[in-house]
Amino acid sequence: MSTKNTFYITTAIDYVNAEPHIGHAYQKIIADILARWHKILGQEVFFLTGTDEHGQKVDRAAKKSGIKPQQFVDKMSKKFKDAWKDLNLKYDRFIRTTDKDHEQVVKEVTERIYKKGDIYKGTYEGLYCVGCEAFFTETEAQAINYICPIHNKKLEKVKEETYFFKLSKYKNKLLEHYKKNKKFILPESRKQEIINRILELHDLSITRTTFKWGIPFPYDKKHIIYVWYEALINYLSGVWSPKLKKFWPADAHLLGTDNGWFHSVIWPAMLLSAGIELPKTVFIHGFLTFNGQKISKSLGNVISPNTLVKKYGTDPIRYFLARQIPFGEEGDFSEKALIERHNNELANKLGNLISRVTTLTEKYGIEKTENKLLKKLKLEKIKKKFENYEIDKALTLIFEFIDFCNEYVQKNKVWETKDKKILYELADSIKTISILLWPFIPETSEKIAKQLNFEIKSLKQIDEPLKIQKIKKSPILFKKI
Repeated sequence: MSTKNTFYITTAIDYVNAEPHIGHAYQKIIADILARWHKILGQEVFFLTGTDEHGQKVDRAAKKSGIKPQQFVDKMSKKFKDAWKDLNLKYDRFIRTTDKDHEQVVKEVTERIYKKGDIYKGTYEGLYCVGCEAFFTETEAQAINYICPIHNKKLEKVKEETYFFKLSKYKNKLLEHYKKNKKFILPESRKQEIINRILELHDLSITRTTFKWGIPFPYDKKHIIYVWYEALINYLSGVWSPKLKKFWPADAHLLGTDNGWFHSVIWPAMLLSAGIELPKTVFIHGFLTFNGQKISKSLGNVISPNTLVKKYGTDPIRYFLARQIPFGEEGDFSEKALIERHNNELANKLGNLISRVTTLTEKYGIEKTENKLLKKLKLEKIKKKFENYEIDKALTLIFEFIDFCNEYVQKNKVWETKDKKILYELADSIKTISILLWPFIPETSEKIAKQLNFEIKSLKQIDEPLKIQKIKKSPILFKKI
C-alpha cells in the first residue's frame, strides 16, 4: 500500500524496434518534471521508465538486422538509456521486459488470474496490426478501412489457438470505477472515448503460438504470453520487491493516445482479476509532431534527442516542451518556436534578471530585510497547477514572477540608488525562482543555486531567508541563438 508521503510515476515503456525520437522524449521529460516536483514537495519518489522488448514486431526487426532477438534488444535498449541521460532524466529504475524479476511477476499475476477462472482456451480469428501488436474488431476495422491509422499498413488476418482473458466480465466494474474515481482517466476529454468503446468489450487473446520471442505461458509450453498483456505488468515488476511495495498503487501512469485503451481498460481489468489495487491516474496525452509533420522514418524526420541536445542544449529542450504544449493535448516540436522561447524567455527574461542582479550584488553587496517581493509569487496556484497536470500553466505563473522581478529592478533603479535591501529582496527571489524551476531546467537551476551558495532540496527553502554573503556576477546562462 502507498503511504501519503510516496509518489510513484511511470511512463510507457518504449518498443525497441526503432530508435528513440523526440516524441518518446516528450513524455519522459514531463514524467521527470513531475518526479522532481514531488521530490521538492518532500515526498519519497519512485520514477519508472524502460523498454518493451518482446513481441512479433521486435522479433521481425531482429531478423531483419540479422542478429538474435536478445542481442538486438540489448543494443536498442542502450540507445534509449543514452538518450535519457542526455536529457538529464533521473529515473529510479530503467526496467526491461527481458529482466528476470519482470518475468517472475508476469507469471505470478497470470497465475492469480488463472486461479480466479478468468483465463480459458479457444481460437482467435481476426484482424491484427503487427506494428501496434493489437487486434481490431470487424467494426473497428471497417471504420478505418482495414488500414492501421498509426502505421498506415493493411491489417493482417490471423487465426490461431490462444488463451483468452475474460476481459468482458469486467465491463461493469470498470464503468463503476470510472464513475467513482473522477481522476482515474485524465484529461476528462479522453474518458468519454474510452467509455464509448468499452460498451463493445470482447475477451482478450493473451497468448501466441506463431513465434517464440516472449515469456512462456505457464500452463501450456506451446504458447508465449501476448506482449501487451505482459508489458503492462512492468509497472508492478518495478516495485514488487519487499522494500518498494510501499509505492504501489502508482500515482500516475503517463501514456500517449495510442496506449490509452490498454492502460485504462485492459490493465485495470487484469488488476481487478488478480486482486491488486488499481493505479490512481492514467494520464493520456496527445501525439507530438516535428516542425508540423508527423514523426516517421519515411519522412526522414526521426531526429534523436541526442542530435537536438547537441544543437540547443538539454534545458532549452526540456523548458520548451513543458511550456509550449498544454499536457494532454496534441503538440508540435517546432525549432523556430524553440528558438523564439529560448531567446525571449530564457535569455531575455530569466538570464537577464540573473545577470543584472548578480552584477549589482557583486558591486554593492546585500543587506538582510523582509522580502516583500515574495508576496507577488502565486505559490499555491503553482502547486494547484501541478496537482492538475497543468505543467505549462505552472511555468507561466513562475515566469509572471520573473517578469515582476525584472520590473522591480527597473522601477527601483538599483544601479543609481545602490540599495542593498532591494538587492537582497531580488537575490532572495532569485533563490526562490531557482527552486521552482529546478524540475524543469535542473542544470541551470543548480548553477544559479551554486552562485547563491545553497543546494536545492525542498520548497520549504523558499521560507528560509538567503544568507548574507558575497555574490559574484553570474556567467551568461543562455547565449542567444
